[in-house]
Amino acid sequence: MDIGLKGKIALVTAASRGLGYATALAMAREGAAVAICARHADSLEAAAERIRTESGATVLPLVADVAQPQDVQRMVAATLDHFGRIDALFVNAGGPPPGYFMELAPEDWTKAAQLTLHSAVQLAYAVVPGMKEQGCGSILVNTSVSVRHPLDGLILSNSLRAAVVALAKSLSIELGPDGIRVNAIAPGWTRTERVDALLQARAAHHGTTPEDELGQITANIPLRRMASPEEFGQVAAFLLSPAASYISGVTLSVDGGMTRALL
Repeated sequence: MDIGLKGKIALVTAASRGLGYATALAMAREGAAVAICARHADSLEAAAERIRTESGATVLPLVADVAQPQDVQRMVAATLDHFGRIDALFVNAGGPPPGYFMELAPEDWTKAAQLTLHSAVQLAYAVVPGMKEQGCGSILVNTSVSVRHPLDGLILSNSLRAAVVALAKSLSIELGPDGIRVNAIAPGWTRTERVDALLQARAAHHGTTPEDELGQITANIPLRRMASPEEFGQVAAFLLSPAASYISGVTLSVDGGMTRALL
């Protein structure tokens, strides 16, 4: 199935590894040119080269920290200078640190809000004018299954990602008349480097092992396993593509059936 990404321009943030990398690779394999960003040049360049090798796509690596508004503006400007337009934006950032409420301080909330919520706001402000001018565009914000199913020890993520979903839904209503689709994707347990770190943190808190925590988690997933990043990336690429042209304002769970909510 051709999902219509050939010749499209995508900007994927926090894409040197994990879900951002998987999404950039999936879009590149479908024929999109991709601009990717990360904070560290070495890992970013390595990711860009892997995507080029595996897909043959044009890849523009841009060192940027999405928690810094000036970096967002510079990154979007560089993408527009290089490609001329942005058809699709995948809003992604490293997750806020794990922790329980009394283990965290107010300044932890400020930093997490800048990373998780304010980065999405800044990216939207940066790309929407161009999308409105061209009369089309697609924005997908990466959240978490925690927006429907709060997870223990992730109070920052549980709280702030819910705000990102509300932002996406509101933008889908406001920007729909301009031909711009906005959706959210809510991954469940996906075996990335961040999840490995979370397993370590949960094990330390509970006095168990990461393997014990993994077993407890997958026992509550109907498919009895975590997702691979590639499985997530394929769904994200579809939602950003013209093949999903009448899907807007939704939050799609990619969680192996873990969420028990009806909607």
